Amino acid sequence: MKTIAVIGGGITGVTTAYALAKRGFATTLLEKHRYAAMETSFANGGQLSASNAEVWNHRSTMLKGLKWMFRRDAPLLVNPKPSWHKLSWFAEFAAAIPHYRRNTVETARLAIAAREHLFAWAEAENIDFDVKREGILHIYRDKAGFEHAATVSKMLAAGGLARRAVTPSEMRGIEPTLAGDYYGGFFTDSDATGDIHKFTTGLAAAARRNGVDCRYGMQIGAVRTDGRHAHVTLGDGERTQTETYDGVVICAGTASRALAASLGDRVNIYPVKGYSITVNLPDAASQAAAPTVSLLDDATKLVTSRLGTDRFRVAGTAEFNGFNRDIRDDRIRPLIDWVHECFPGVNTRSVIPWAGLRPMMPTMLPRVGRGKSPCVFYNTGHGHLGWTLSAVTADMIGDLMHRSLDFPTH
Repeated sequence: MKTIAVIGGGITGVTTAYALAKRGFATTLLEKHRYAAMETSFANGGQLSASNAEVWNHRSTMLKGLKWMFRRDAPLLVNPKPSWHKLSWFAEFAAAIPHYRRNTVETARLAIAAREHLFAWAEAENIDFDVKREGILHIYRDKAGFEHAATVSKMLAAGGLARRAVTPSEMRGIEPTLAGDYYGGFFTDSDATGDIHKFTTGLAAAARRNGVDCRYGMQIGAVRTDGRHAHVTLGDGERTQTETYDGVVICAGTASRALAASLGDRVNIYPVKGYSITVNLPDAASQAAAPTVSLLDDATKLVTSRLGTDRFRVAGTAEFNGFNRDIRDDRIRPLIDWVHECFPGVNTRSVIPWAGLRPMMPTMLPRVGRGKSPCVFYNTGHGHLGWTLSAVTADMIGDLMHRSLDFPTH
């Protein structure tokens, strides 16, 4: 059997390990934390959202970033302190603006394919992850936002996704708890939500049942290759050792850039920080006042998901501030205020804040494929759609490795 090391135990690493095990590879999953899904896959917005496939490479995004640079509570915040990494990333981001439509269509296509795999895996492995297949409602307060969304809908349709415009009265019918005045919305009934942490840990357990050697608490010291094999130096805090594999897949989130550089590859991932709050719903009144349908507020760049009966998650914003993982009150407060405004009956006495670093490529498309060495592969850089795209990119890398490593068919 071909031996494969998968570096990273978040959603992309776990789905990759599972996909490889199902293809007959002897797979080892290496994760630095004691458990799977402890960083960006811990408390994201919870959306499985093909309807959020629009890439950010648009002139309006650049203008908003400049306008909001010194507004600490802005949905998009860029630390003006320069770095070569940040400058190179934004230069490539701007260079991808002409491909905005093509990349949006491609992302929608991938997202639709991904959810078929994900739901099939969850059913086959009996994974409980608070899934709600109630659709996602995009909300707009003004005509300009609504008309831009209509243009995006045409691109999503080209990728195979159907979503429909809805009036304010129809919005109230879809989600009666939503307060406020709106120009209109768009509803995608095929989208879903769930708890990414529960899904990832459940799939990690399934991967282990399928033969994956899940090794947690492993720090990666180095990865190198001689062209035929990958050599991974790792330690558990007490001892260090080097292990040899027939192939390695880098699924290490924001750490993928440095690992790729050590292997002679350029994977220009930037850590884009996002925030979330999980609002505990301790009483019947709050549970009744919280939405069951997932929302995306385009103006504030916030998304929601209802996780079971007694949890409500709100997430979003984008902060370009390097590898800073601080949870800032001035970034959390707008999320709580948004809950007060849109769902005034929800009790926010018990709110758990969180921040994670999205591994984002300048093109907004993940890096899925081979490196310079024939035994090095990448499945990383999924940005804000890591969970949405993870199942299909895992399948893609599994098929590629099956062909590339001359693996015998069953």
